Amino acid sequence: MIEQLNNIELICKKAKDASYKLAVSSNKDRNFALKLIASQILKSINKIITANRKDYKAAKKNKIPSALLDRLLLNEERIKNMAKDVNNISKLEDPIGKELIKKLRPNGLKITKVSVPLGVIAVIFESRPNVACDVACLCIKSGNAVILKGGKEARHTNEIIIEIIKNTLKKTSLNANIVSSLKNYSRSSVNYLLKMDKYIDVLVPRGGKELIKTVRKNSNIPVFSHLDGICHTYIDKFANEKMAINITYNAKMRRTSICGATETILCHKDVSKQVLPHLLEKLLNAGCEVRGDSDVVSFSKKIKKASEQDWKKEYLDSIVSIKVVKSLNEAIKHINNYSSKHTDAIITNSKKNAKLFLTEIESAIVMHNTSTQFSDGAEFGLGAEIGISTGKLHARGPVSTQELTTYKYIVKGNGQLRQ
Repeated sequence: MIEQLNNIELICKKAKDASYKLAVSSNKDRNFALKLIASQILKSINKIITANRKDYKAAKKNKIPSALLDRLLLNEERIKNMAKDVNNISKLEDPIGKELIKKLRPNGLKITKVSVPLGVIAVIFESRPNVACDVACLCIKSGNAVILKGGKEARHTNEIIIEIIKNTLKKTSLNANIVSSLKNYSRSSVNYLLKMDKYIDVLVPRGGKELIKTVRKNSNIPVFSHLDGICHTYIDKFANEKMAINITYNAKMRRTSICGATETILCHKDVSKQVLPHLLEKLLNAGCEVRGDSDVVSFSKKIKKASEQDWKKEYLDSIVSIKVVKSLNEAIKHINNYSSKHTDAIITNSKKNAKLFLTEIESAIVMHNTSTQFSDGAEFGLGAEIGISTGKLHARGPVSTQELTTYKYIVKGNGQLRQ
């Protein structure tokens, strides 16, 4: 055990040492590495699928929930999308060395605020092995070394992806230690990693509530929290009925296992009898379980009565809770009370109501007349994301290259003395 823990510290130290040279590397060199990684991923599709099948088979045997199975699965299309995301990351502007503020003081001092990498980022994630690729490449682009700790259910897939990236880096001017796998999948390894503040600058947990809770409680390292996605879609009384039905259905059912999927639908009472019968029919026919308040239950015997816990639930499955509200203000109040502050949307043709909703909802991402499933770094033109940060400090919303930098002040003088 002591030997294993010492090995974790060694991984962290090597990452820290490698981060210094990466921080001053050229955008050209980093982009070259990213394009090479994208190419190698495409060449390794069969290898990745073979590893993924081992994980998927074991996960099914262990009766892992269907939502997690969907997150775990990597097929040819998803791997090609991984490579596409890497190429898109390479096309982003260089986030390092940007002059954010430039001032010439009356005493002649030249002061510049310049963006710099955070340093070493550790990411603990569950289920989704594509995260290993997205995170590693976002960190490379932003000049940060990264230590990856994936979930044991995706062990074979994670390790093959990280191996491909590291082997590719050996063909570039960049140090292969800028991307590392913890490799130790025990719980004690996570607890030990949380104490590595000597080497790690930021920790990003991506997973369930228990993981986030453990990390927040025990980490000595600053944390970017990627919390659960209790996302809402509110159908306002001024909504276009057809648009409302189509958007809300997509927001729930396009892919139920992602954190941007709508989990609770709110509908204004004035349009509930026009919208809900059609929406409910569409959801039920698609195999979605509906849990509703007393107004919603009255539409169909197939609908279950919602409990207080349903409004607090991230289902990540074909289950949705629906409530009829009397006003926009009631919808805003409900969302601010139960939302995880991830993504919430309003469907309305009223500019006044849209503005009020977008202003008063406290979430990191607020939307008007579109699906919450667009809550994604790639869809925002950010290449990819490390996660959706629901906190308010430093990073908020999709965490991409810009959010993976901090800044320093450079002050230049010619002999000035402070009086």
